[in-house]
Amino acid sequence: MTAGDSLTTDAGCARALDAADPLRSMRERFRAPEGSIYMLGNSLGLMPAAAEESVLRVMNEWRERAIGGWLGGSPPWFYLAERVGEAAAGLVGASPDEVVCTGTTTFNIHSLVSTLYRPAFGRPKIVACALEFPTDIYALKSQMALQGIDWREHLVLAGGDEDGFVSEDSIIGAMGDDVSIVHLSSVLYRSGQLLDLARLTRAAHERGIMIGFDCSHSAGALPHRLDEWDVDYAVWCGYKYLCGGPGAPAFIYLNRRFFACEPGLAGWFGCVKERQFDLSLDFEHAPSAGGWQVSSPGILGAAAIAGSLETILEAGIDRIREKSLRMTEYFIYLADELLAGPPYDFRVATPREPERRGGHVALARAEDALRIKKALASRGVVADFRPPDIIRFAPSPLYNTYEDIRSVAMNVREIVDSRSYGEIPDERGLIS
Repeated sequence: MTAGDSLTTDAGCARALDAADPLRSMRERFRAPEGSIYMLGNSLGLMPAAAEESVLRVMNEWRERAIGGWLGGSPPWFYLAERVGEAAAGLVGASPDEVVCTGTTTFNIHSLVSTLYRPAFGRPKIVACALEFPTDIYALKSQMALQGIDWREHLVLAGGDEDGFVSEDSIIGAMGDDVSIVHLSSVLYRSGQLLDLARLTRAAHERGIMIGFDCSHSAGALPHRLDEWDVDYAVWCGYKYLCGGPGAPAFIYLNRRFFACEPGLAGWFGCVKERQFDLSLDFEHAPSAGGWQVSSPGILGAAAIAGSLETILEAGIDRIREKSLRMTEYFIYLADELLAGPPYDFRVATPREPERRGGHVALARAEDALRIKKALASRGVVADFRPPDIIRFAPSPLYNTYEDIRSVAMNVREIVDSRSYGEIPDERGLIS
């Protein structure tokens, strides 16, 4: 499907795309706020019915079995974090023992960087991206400070281009012989740019540098081949495209060559499972990604994402990616045709090349972007705003339709035509 030969702006085109959609039945598996067009799968995915059922099952186990659920649950709670990790491993191209469901994204960055960052060996620098999500930078700065390294001198932020993207060349150019780790997001949170993880990993390893990725904006939206690419580590959250619910547990991927390393942050749930209840004061971590667990897992949160993964795996990550690219291409086409010229003046701030695009579309407008986002909310269109001028739309292949996308574009057009946003305060709320 290309914009040049098959797309039009009329409603019939959207209906035809929906009719031909092989994933159209998945929409029935999700709970959506009534009267809304939900376009925030990259921030908080909608609730799958399977996630609700999974949590209710665990609640029942808690009621009926109490502590007996740790070994008598279905599956036993004691192994749930590993089981969920195994289920997610196929989505990211990893071996089952290289993935575990644990912690939060930021905590997992701390855990892995504290394990692998060794500035004493003459490599004090860490390379990241100037367009990175702030929590990653906070964590990197903290880890450098804990090692006595001045991040002001040794944290290298590869700059963004004038178009708001970042080139892999600029990142590779920062990979000097004094760099220990490169830490990047797979997809940049503002623009939706997808980095070339395979190329960046090859370049890092050719220079003797470890490389890890925050895949929060790609896991569940597109396939990964972490083992094939030989990535050293990765983290991602469970509540965006994986639809695990607010504050869902996150994931660690750790390449098996590091299994013998001592975890930088040790805790009892990282112990060898068979000896965890020996309660020895000598820590022996599990020889898997599970060894990087710290605390007891939140079973209700893990249950939700376990149920969600059932739905995602049934849909298939390749089919999800195929539809995601079609949906974002259609959105970009409509933005070009309906929203680009005066008085609309929106600019597509997401890469147009499919291989460089994640799962969302960013529309930038020099003035009143926040007001227009709020006006959309008053019409039931759920999107978000990222300073200084971007509205993000993330159509989910699992529960959004092409008619949803067209309706969003028409709503934006009508809001600008009527200038109904003019009286809305240009002030962000606590969450925007």
